[in-house]
Formats: sequence, C-alpha cells, structure tokens
Amino acid sequence: MSTGDLLSIQPIELKFQVELKKQSSCAMQLTNKTDKYVAFKVKTTNPKKYSVRPNAGVVVPGDTCNVIVTMQAQKEALPDLQCKDKFLLQSVVVPDGVTTKDVTTEMFNKEGGKIVEEFKLRVTYIPANPPSPVPEESDEGSSPKASVLENGHQNRSLFDAVSRSLEETKEKSSEMVGGICMALSSL
Repeated sequence: MSTGDLLSIQPIELKFQVELKKQSSCAMQLTNKTDKYVAFKVKTTNPKKYSVRPNAGVVVPGDTCNVIVTMQAQKEALPDLQCKDKFLLQSVVVPDGVTTKDVTTEMFNKEGGKIVEEFKLRVTYIPANPPSPVPEESDEGSSPKASVLENGHQNRSLFDAVSRSLEETKEKSSEMVGGICMALSSL
C-alpha cells in the first residue's frame, strides 16, 4: 500500500490483463487518512486508451472510494507487453461538505501556496491466461500424460503438478469415504 499524507492508495501499480479484442479493468482503492474532506483527480498519459470511473471525487474523513480504470480492447497484439503509460493521482484538502459535483480543475492548481499531493502510478501488462492443456472432462481410464503434451514435447512441471493434484484428490476422496463408512456403521 502506498500512502501520502492525505490518501492511502492500493495498489500502487495498475495491472491489466491483455487479451486481444477484450477490455480489461483494474480497481484502485483510495482511503482518506485525515479528518478533513479530500478531493481527488486521476489523470493519464493516454486518455484515449483508458477510462477512469470516477476520474474525480471527494473522500470524506476515514472513508474509502473505489476507482475503476478500464483499458480499451486492444486491436493488435502487444509483442513485448511493455507499457509506458502512467497515471497521476492528485489530491487536495477541500472545505467540509464539498461533493463530487463541486470538484473543479482549479482546485488542483498549486498557486497561492496550496498543497496538492501528487502520486504517480505505473501500468503493467500481464498476459491473459492461456487455455489449460488439461481437458475439462476426461475419461477416467485415460492418462494425464496425454493431456500435457504441447507441440510434441511433454511439459514435465505441468505433468508433475497434475499428478500431485490427482494424488491429493484421491487421498481426500479416500478420507471422505472412510468417514462416511464410519458414520454409517455407527447407525
């Protein structure tokens, strides 16, 4: 969690799952750490690519505001998943009773010795989860080895994970059957 004097910000890095032709959202939580009303405004270096709701608002003392940042659907693959986009969160103390509709751009001007807290948030792209190589439904007699073949090469670590999972499932099933049998025998 990152923190300024006015607001705590969680998370400090916005992570978007990138999948072609699908938009992706990230939630940010702003918590007012003061006993004063705090107005905030969110800006980005790439406003055509992201929408921020709400992009401005007021957080009353001790309260929390959730902000949803949505990245528009990508039409082309991002080859290296590198991102230079950034967000700037500005916050400033405002008079008690100020509401979101009262927030103006002028509130965030640093003129006249006004303290405007600014926090920069980085953007990170993460690849969308590839489809699982393990089929959702399989015949009981089939071997898990067949389902972890990828391009003719066996993915050993995946096979090991699937094998461990199957063993754990068998152990839990045996324990459950044993418990049911004991319960039935006591009737």
